[in-house]
Amino acid sequence: MRRQVDAGALARARRGVYTASDVCSPVRLAAAHGGRVACITAARHLGLWVLTDDVRAHVWLCDGQRSYHPPGCACVEHWEAGPLGPPDEAPSVPRILHQVFRCHGVEEFFVVLESARRQGLIDARGLRWLRARANRAMREALALARDDADSGLESLLRWRLRRLGLRVRTQRRVASVGRVDALIGDRLIVEADGALNHDGVALRHKDLVRDANAAAWGYVTLRFDYALIVHDWDLVEAAILGSLATLAP
Repeated sequence: MRRQVDAGALARARRGVYTASDVCSPVRLAAAHGGRVACITAARHLGLWVLTDDVRAHVWLCDGQRSYHPPGCACVEHWEAGPLGPPDEAPSVPRILHQVFRCHGVEEFFVVLESARRQGLIDARGLRWLRARANRAMREALALARDDADSGLESLLRWRLRRLGLRVRTQRRVASVGRVDALIGDRLIVEADGALNHDGVALRHKDLVRDANAAAWGYVTLRFDYALIVHDWDLVEAAILGSLATLAP
């Protein structure tokens, strides 16, 4: 063990606990803390879309375990009964989602849930497990969740629009345009533009062509990026309601 540490193959997390030297920082922090990755940390570890910018290591600790606090530790502890496991072994996806709900609330839960459904990481049994532990807010999110959301921004858009009583149809095909993120009412197209599929001159031109074709068929298109949807929702909502008012017969 000492030779492997000296050679850089292993890294000491704390006394008696070692990790491979190339493991990610959250796993090393979980090992140092005495548990394993949980909640938002585990969701990111599995490649799920998350909304929060919380970068602290979230750690699952079970009864009988000891919690350690290495220097500079800012870990968030999640104490729950369950089987023990190594630091890089995430809880089951339903348990991760339940931890996300308890830690970050229903909006975060909804976008992570739709990401899990989109990637096929939660099945009917897992959804039943969540419903058995759900309160009213979680039940509303479970009822609204779908498995065809292309991005977390699209999920967040639909979640925040639900209270307005609008007819929102997602992933709809529009003549000469193709599939759109959301169609509100009969003629308002709303696109949630993440950087990955909309940055650059060529992609920007493609979006303009889509919008021009939509206009030719009598549709109005609104586009919102990450910053607007996440941090300036009041403006997004006002733009949608204002557009709908102008489209009203």
